[in-house]
Amino acid sequence: MLREPEARDRAGFVELLASPEVHTYLGGPRTRDELERTLPEVPERWPGSFVVELDRSMIGQILLRRAPAHHRPAAAGRIDLGYLFLPRAWGQGYAAEACAAALGWLTGVLPGEPVVLATQTANHRSMRLAAKLGFTEAERFRAWDADQWLGLRPPATGAV
Repeated sequence: MLREPEARDRAGFVELLASPEVHTYLGGPRTRDELERTLPEVPERWPGSFVVELDRSMIGQILLRRAPAHHRPAAAGRIDLGYLFLPRAWGQGYAAEACAAALGWLTGVLPGEPVVLATQTANHRSMRLAAKLGFTEAERFRAWDADQWLGLRPPATGAV
């Protein structure tokens, strides 16, 4: 289930953001102490931010937000899809299901919007998920001392 973040999710966000496994391709985790001090009571609460819930427990987060102008030229100003899942949820199809649902929500809110997704080329799971969701390569680039991949998903075209 996708839903807005709530105060009860704070511990889940701390676990997600402090996980070395989750942040292998994202520059490393933040410390639990820092997160406990700095995270608001309800983290990441804004339109396009979703908690992924399974059995009344947070297992991940989906983010849909407009890429800032300083991003790659192919991404600037477009909606950027991001996702983080706890390791216990990996390999079970939850990310694909949740991302597809979030993209469906976006199509209802902003019809005709293309979406971008960036990941490290070394993140094979994320590369497979991007392909499954309909993203195709827009460009490759080097950033944060790693090879990066930027995918583009064209706007959804009406009901079939």
